[in-house]
Amino acid sequence: MENTEEDPPVDFESLESPHGLLWTLFNRKGKGKPNGKKLPTEEKKHYLDAEYTKVRVVDFELKELVVLPREIDLNEWLASNTTTFFNLINLQYSTISEFCTGDTCPAMTACSTTYYWYDEKGKKTKCTAPQYVDFVMSSVQKLVTDEDIFPTKYGKEFPNTFDSLVKKICRYLFHVLAHIYWSHYKETVAMDLHGHLNTLYTHFVVFIREFNLMDPKETSIMDDLTEALCTPLPPQPQNHVTER
Repeated sequence: MENTEEDPPVDFESLESPHGLLWTLFNRKGKGKPNGKKLPTEEKKHYLDAEYTKVRVVDFELKELVVLPREIDLNEWLASNTTTFFNLINLQYSTISEFCTGDTCPAMTACSTTYYWYDEKGKKTKCTAPQYVDFVMSSVQKLVTDEDIFPTKYGKEFPNTFDSLVKKICRYLFHVLAHIYWSHYKETVAMDLHGHLNTLYTHFVVFIREFNLMDPKETSIMDDLTEALCTPLPPQPQNHVTER
């Protein structure tokens, strides 16, 4: 039986210059994009194969990147990280966007879940995956560039609803990541970008867990991947040379 997840209306569009460690990593060149149309989605979760889950672009504990620094305001930290994740996930999706079409992805799905969009008037819409992602990115972009919600000027206060808005953004961004894994992982591997995707997903999950930004029930469809990626990798064997 197919699950559905409904998104309440949100008004939220212009991409600011992204920043941070993962942005630099994303600019490393990958292989060329695969030719042809998107391959049909198979029930087997290829992204759980050990040969793929072990591939990352960093080899240190990502939790160190999300812990609130002692001298930083919580809302400032949430704003900075949320904006960065928005930019990075938007960038990650752009690498497979030509394969995510109304024909290949007639609904916004991940595992057995279909996500619906609600417009500003509360109208429920079952849209194609590219339409849904466009709604997400334009809405979040409008939100993070709104000076009254994501203030950048010194002394300007964050709104009382800021925490709930950050949670809303994280929820939408999680949907996009889940769809990439479920429907476009083969293309991601073909472009040799699965290490970037794995690192981005792990970093994002560690962040939302650190600040309780999503209900575990909302992320449960990807629990198997989360477990695989958030489990520390075994230490790499080292060659010991004995001097004589």
